[in-house]
Amino acid sequence: MQLFFLLEQVVNGLVLGGYYLLIALGLSLIFSVGGIVNLAHGAFYALGAYAFVTLSGTFGFFGGVLVSPIVVALLGIAFERFILRRFYREDPILSLLVTFGLALVAEQAIRMIWGSAPLAASLPRELRGSVILGPLLFSKYRLMMLAVIAVLLAGVWVLLNRTSFGRVVRAGIQDPDMVAALGIRLQPYMTTVVMLGVGLAALGGAMFAPITTVHPAMGAEILTIAFVVVVIGGLGSFWGVVCAALLVGVVRGVTVFFVPAASEASMYALMLVVLLLRPRGLLGETIRKFES
Repeated sequence: MQLFFLLEQVVNGLVLGGYYLLIALGLSLIFSVGGIVNLAHGAFYALGAYAFVTLSGTFGFFGGVLVSPIVVALLGIAFERFILRRFYREDPILSLLVTFGLALVAEQAIRMIWGSAPLAASLPRELRGSVILGPLLFSKYRLMMLAVIAVLLAGVWVLLNRTSFGRVVRAGIQDPDMVAALGIRLQPYMTTVVMLGVGLAALGGAMFAPITTVHPAMGAEILTIAFVVVVIGGLGSFWGVVCAALLVGVVRGVTVFFVPAASEASMYALMLVVLLLRPRGLLGETIRKFES
């Protein structure tokens, strides 16, 4: 029975890792293309959760999951155009300070609009309950989340590796000067990348809202984990972030089985081990600064 319970924790860890992936992948993409560490990324995750709670009352559960990331992604366009764009060529510490300040402003704005009290969202009847596979018991909603995240991951990979948009973005990551010499401006691509990144974060907030507590500080909490995932995976590496997110989720899930009190500490210990063995992370690449 213990082995079966351990397998359940591994699957739960994969779900948790996929949830981390939605936030960390956008964070990594924004840094890779723009050279900006976006400390406000967690705020978009929180806005996604709050938008879902608000919009699901009008559009229903599935409508809320679809619409809320789109609304937050549109905010991401304004965020890139009026804030991030000013700091592509500046000292990175300036973008850190600005996005940190924006994160604080966003958290207080959430308190003013929705209040400080935690909110809760409910699951539709068809997604409640569990799926029994022999001796194993899995949450129906968590399995659905895992499937949706897998489809999204495949879609993002196709976008970055099988389209002209992706070829320009990858070229901009590796050699922005060459892209500029070819007469291609990276700023419109950066706008799309930011929109995609914050949209993924908002989707993570919307999908996780029904099985967690929605509160104003949730963005700051997930941002720390997202940074751990990006550091373990390696800056600029798509598959590095994917592997790191799933690894962190599984390690936390398995640690809960053996030492519940050390669940959170396990990901920091994992980060320490990875950085000692590979300072660039699992699949880290050399990143050059963005130029328009």
